[in-house]
Amino acid sequence: MNNFRQKIKEYFPSLLFLIFSIFFWEWYVKSGYVSDYLIPAPSAIGLSFLEHISILPDHIFTTMLEALVGLFFAVVIGVLIAVLIAGIPFIRRVLYPIIVVSQNIPILALAPLLAVWFGFGLAPKVIIVVLIGFFPIVVNTTDGLMNADKDMVSLVRGLGANRWQVFRLVLFPSAVPAFFSGLRIASAYAVIGAVIAEWMGASSGLGLFLIRSQRSFQTDQIFMAIVVIAMLSISLFLSIQVLSNVAMPWRKTLVDLGEK
Repeated sequence: MNNFRQKIKEYFPSLLFLIFSIFFWEWYVKSGYVSDYLIPAPSAIGLSFLEHISILPDHIFTTMLEALVGLFFAVVIGVLIAVLIAGIPFIRRVLYPIIVVSQNIPILALAPLLAVWFGFGLAPKVIIVVLIGFFPIVVNTTDGLMNADKDMVSLVRGLGANRWQVFRLVLFPSAVPAFFSGLRIASAYAVIGAVIAEWMGASSGLGLFLIRSQRSFQTDQIFMAIVVIAMLSISLFLSIQVLSNVAMPWRKTLVDLGEK
C-alpha cells in the first residue's frame, strides 16, 4: 500500500499536467483560435474512437502481432550476436562496426525494397521491426556481458568452471539488467516500426488506417490512431518493465532498501 501511494505521489504532477493540457486543448479549439479541420478537439478524437470501435480491434491485432513477432526475433538475433561479439574478439572486430553503420540506413528506404522482395504479408513488417529493435538489444547486452565482474570471473574459473559455467553463473546474470534496458528501448519502437512497415502496403493494421485517414483528410481519425499507437507502445513498454521486475526481483528489493 505504501508503495502504491508513493507511485501516486510520484506521478501525480504528470497526470495533473496531462489533464490540464487536455482541457486547455479542448478550450483552445472550441474557442476558434485554430480550425478543428487542422487540429481536432480531444472530444472529437474521442467520438472518432467510438465511431471506429468496431474495426479498431482487427487493426490493433495486426499491428501488435507484427510488433511482437518482430520483437521476439529481435531478441533472439540480438542476444545471439551479443554473445558472439562479447565472447569472440575476431567476430567483435568484424560485426560490431557493421552493426553500428547499419543504423545509419533509413528504414523508410528499405521498406519498399522489402515489400518487393517479400510481398505485402507478415514477413516484411517483421523484418522492419527486427531491424529497428535488435540494435539496442545487441549494444546493451554486449555491454552487460563485457562489463561483468572480472574478479568474479577469475574466481569461478579458478574453481574449475568451464566457459559455459562461467557464462551461466557470472556473465548471464551480469547481462540480464542491461538486456532488459535494451529490450525496453526496442519495445518502445516496435509498434512504430510495424506501423511504418504497413505504410508500404498492407491489408490491415493501424498504419493502413492512418494512410486511409490521411487520404480522406480525416484529421480526427489521424489523431485518434496516433493516440492508440502511443497507448500500445506504452503498454508494451510497461509490460517489459513488469517482466524485468519478475526476472530480477533482487533489483526491486535493492531499490526499496535505497528508498528507505
